[in-house]
Amino acid sequence: MAIMRFSYLGPRGTFTQMALMQISEDESEHVPAIDVPAALRMVRRGETDFAVVPIENSVEGGVNATIDSLSNGTALRIVAEMLVPITFVLAAPAGTRLENVKRVGTHPHGWAQCQNWISENLGDVAHVPATSTAAAAAAMAEGNANFDAALCNPLSAEQYGLTVIAEGVADNPDAVTRFICVGPENIPLPERTISDKTTLQVQLPSDEAGALLAMLEQFATRGVNLSRIESRPVGDSLGRYQFSIDCEGHVEDERIQAVLIGLHRTCPLVRFFGSYPSATQVPITLRPGTADQDFAAARTWVASLLPNS
Repeated sequence: MAIMRFSYLGPRGTFTQMALMQISEDESEHVPAIDVPAALRMVRRGETDFAVVPIENSVEGGVNATIDSLSNGTALRIVAEMLVPITFVLAAPAGTRLENVKRVGTHPHGWAQCQNWISENLGDVAHVPATSTAAAAAAMAEGNANFDAALCNPLSAEQYGLTVIAEGVADNPDAVTRFICVGPENIPLPERTISDKTTLQVQLPSDEAGALLAMLEQFATRGVNLSRIESRPVGDSLGRYQFSIDCEGHVEDERIQAVLIGLHRTCPLVRFFGSYPSATQVPITLRPGTADQDFAAARTWVASLLPNS
């Protein structure tokens, strides 16, 4: 069997690599990328088989770099999702004292998730943005940092030989980040399970009042729950937006197919990014009349009404 290679938001020790290790523990197959677009480009170019990137955080919401990179370029397919609890430490070279920290390096999402702790314990310190939490730790270990401490996960501090000067610095101890595994568009769909998600990108007509409501009704009338919906600019002109959507169900489900048909009829652009098992595997509760057999029975009844049936 061929060895699968995975690009991911690097460097070593990121939360993204922690997510990747849930599906691939062999680090020889892990290829760090400088940012999310680079990780996805590796898949598009055939340099790696899959990419693992963050898409949603329970505190900060959607990861725009991932949502936009999925939407722009050769089509890709999401095949899995992983959840990683987010734990932060403040790490620095040995001998650094907390009161000496004036500049902190980390990813903007990490900074936002620790803002209250930082204000209470460090005061008016400056944030130095990094491409990832682990990148800040790596720069500090290599002596290339223009900051005094890195806000990172415990794995990064250990891998890069830094001293932890404060633990449990996250404002929300229950914070979780959701990651996705992305492959080329022609990869087979994962099999349907008791709990699946489907990810879509939908553009609305720009000159129709109530277009958003009409789009949402495609889901509501089929009993399909949305677990995430976010607007992003189309990019071609001011005021034009598209929606990144996660809904409950698999494209093999009759109700999801009916949604896609409705969206295709009423929206200028609909892109399918994949159906894949939910990381929680909590069974989906179907609304009465929306199971596959309900759709099949309805079609059979309509067929019986037609001439020569």
